Amino acid sequence: MTDTQAATPTMCRLQLGSELRRIRIKRGLTSTQVVRKLLWSPSKLTRLETGDNATVEPSDIMALCQVYGVDEATAEQLKEYAAVTKTKREWWQSTQFRPIIGPGPKAFLGLESSAAALHAYNSEYVPGLFQTADYVRVLHRHAHGGRADEDIDRMVELRLRRQKVLRRDPPLKFAVVVNEAVLLRQVGSRSVMKAQLAQMIEAAAEPNVKVQVVPFKAGVHRSMNGAFTTFRFLDDLALKPIVHLEHLADHWVLRRSVDVELYEDAFNELQALSPGPQESLGMIENAMKEL
Repeated sequence: MTDTQAATPTMCRLQLGSELRRIRIKRGLTSTQVVRKLLWSPSKLTRLETGDNATVEPSDIMALCQVYGVDEATAEQLKEYAAVTKTKREWWQSTQFRPIIGPGPKAFLGLESSAAALHAYNSEYVPGLFQTADYVRVLHRHAHGGRADEDIDRMVELRLRRQKVLRRDPPLKFAVVVNEAVLLRQVGSRSVMKAQLAQMIEAAAEPNVKVQVVPFKAGVHRSMNGAFTTFRFLDDLALKPIVHLEHLADHWVLRRSVDVELYEDAFNELQALSPGPQESLGMIENAMKEL
């Protein structure tokens, strides 16, 4: 189980949800039976089991523990998870960043900060964990043209602070495949793009980072419909991988095993289609020289 002294609220919500679902199934109870007994809405239990609630009431956990007949030690551990969601705050929940973050980005940040490993396919832009401040600023000015300069500054700072996950202890293991178009699409001035590719090369040299480029000559592949990110957690937490999708207007989180397997297979295919890290590094260097 998760050490609640060091765990993030997101990790506690995910671990709590996983444990609650495991216990319910072990007791042979359906969701319908549980919510009828507690006079809850079906969505309330679903959100608890998927970790979607921003905070969890310890009283709700106590009620479930009574229904499930769990032992005292387990009940205390589950209540501790709930307490963390009430008493701890993620760094992006500060007054500095709260005005610029919607529910979708919050979910992504929580998963990114709690994951042990991350697999991503980026089809249009350099991965956020590699982006320079100038590159981020250009992206946000185009995506959020009506926002005040102060908000854009906050968005830039948010993106840069995210990158600390690559240098934490232990660092996030990050494997990413980028479309060749990412290297050739000039974002901002030549100097901005050159500095961005240089930073991408520097990041790729880290032992916890693996970068590959899927070239145009690879032809058709099944990830051509868009970018995606798969989050994996420490094995001893018994948390299943989660897929995150992002589009212009919304974000989605996929948890069903069949969906996760589809994206994991797609990522494996991308890695097989792409040159290895060293040859991919050469592609980035060539794109930088041609600017």
